[in-house]
Amino acid sequence: MSRSDSETWRCAVCGYIHHGPEPPEMCPICGSPSEAFESYEPQAEPAVKPAVESWRCLNCNYVHSGSQPPDVCPVCGAPSDCFEPFGPMAEQAAPIQKVGKVVVVGAGIAGLAAVEAVRTASPETEITLVSKEATPPYYRLNLTRYLAGDISEAEMPIKPEGWFTQNRVQLLLGAEVSKLKLDRKAVQLLEGQEESFDKLILTTGAHPFMPPFPGAYKQGVTNLRTLDDANAILGSDLPGRNCVCIGGGLLGLETAGALARRGAQVTLLEGHGWLLPRQLNRRAGEILGQYVQGTGIELRTKACTREILGDERVRGVLLEDGSVIDTDLLVVATGIRSNNYLGRVAGLDVNQGIVVDNLLRTSQAHVFAAGDVAEHHGCVYGTWGPSQYQGGIAGMNAVGANAEFGGIPRSNALKVLQLELFSIGQIEPVDGSYQKVESEGDGEFLGFVFRDSHLVGAILLGDARLATQVKSAVESKHDFSELLAKRPSAADTLEFLGGRSHT
Repeated sequence: MSRSDSETWRCAVCGYIHHGPEPPEMCPICGSPSEAFESYEPQAEPAVKPAVESWRCLNCNYVHSGSQPPDVCPVCGAPSDCFEPFGPMAEQAAPIQKVGKVVVVGAGIAGLAAVEAVRTASPETEITLVSKEATPPYYRLNLTRYLAGDISEAEMPIKPEGWFTQNRVQLLLGAEVSKLKLDRKAVQLLEGQEESFDKLILTTGAHPFMPPFPGAYKQGVTNLRTLDDANAILGSDLPGRNCVCIGGGLLGLETAGALARRGAQVTLLEGHGWLLPRQLNRRAGEILGQYVQGTGIELRTKACTREILGDERVRGVLLEDGSVIDTDLLVVATGIRSNNYLGRVAGLDVNQGIVVDNLLRTSQAHVFAAGDVAEHHGCVYGTWGPSQYQGGIAGMNAVGANAEFGGIPRSNALKVLQLELFSIGQIEPVDGSYQKVESEGDGEFLGFVFRDSHLVGAILLGDARLATQVKSAVESKHDFSELLAKRPSAADTLEFLGGRSHT
């Protein structure tokens, strides 16, 4: 289908769906230009590209103004190579409906993005943001950097002091919603107070999953999900202490690295055969494991916990193979589960998360959900970027817009223990219709997975300078037929991608 014939366009960056004979000039959610919208055939490069005025960090979505990206992201510390061009936000159309009051439950990035979208689209709408935590919204993805001592607590808030007052947002801190009274269009707080609403946006996030280990609730066993968690760990007199982290995913790795930076003797336990099994294939995970052990962290793979030992306080971890690892502090990082309890009790459709459609509406038309609590087409993303995009779309729709979320490829861009890593999409072939190109050397790994002449997934471990080009190629469904006909090496593929400019 040609560009002129298409009536539906999907933003490859944030998943926003636009209906019309042409894509919009700018995505109203993430600011991407019209070239980021997908058609059924590869899009031609525009003859003249708009000047780059700002850059977005692929890791934390911080936006930097200027013709060049910063050397280092001031929010998450990612290098300049992790920034992609970012267009100015499109002007929002006036809301279709007059909405008197919107209540947003949950003050993570999805909730904050929803608040910003509501206020932008509808200056007169009354907004209440309910936060269970006692501190204003902060960069949750920076908890491990704070734990490591890379940033201070003063650098954690997303918005400056006074922003909520200036934007006429009622922020209720330390306030927990105990019940959704959807028939009365009200939420009840734990203290008994009620907040009425015309539209409700649920962004209640997720909680750490604690496997049913015997002894899991002893003193000294914790998770890392909130600022209070981080401060409690920092109060544990870390230098010289034995610490164990269960879970070799992104959070477990970063937590282990942060504890080691604080002088703790750290053992990292991963039940799978290699680290980051969701982001890396076996060989890349093994290379990462070698690097991790080189930093002084003891790594145990295929390590399944049988019991947490100790009386009132943890003193060790008993593994299924019978070995015992002594510890004074145990951090469990074994994934998250959506906070869908309120929605489930209120009668909303719930699976893993609260089920939403493309408009991010729940089974009740006046209730929306976004972020870690929302399940869209069977997927709960559980990461910062999609949560922010979903929050913005839900906020727009709560005041009468008709913006759709079409889903986006999963990607990860971060620095793990000072080792650059980027992965996106399908990291291993599923069947014979896939083709992979790989190489390794000097502690680095490059892997590319193609299907039907399109790049559908990639791993850049140790050198992620071309993360932006790789992300663009996957999301824009660029045709690699000419390259693949030459049976390219990983170096050839990287050189080809390096010649492609940013979307």
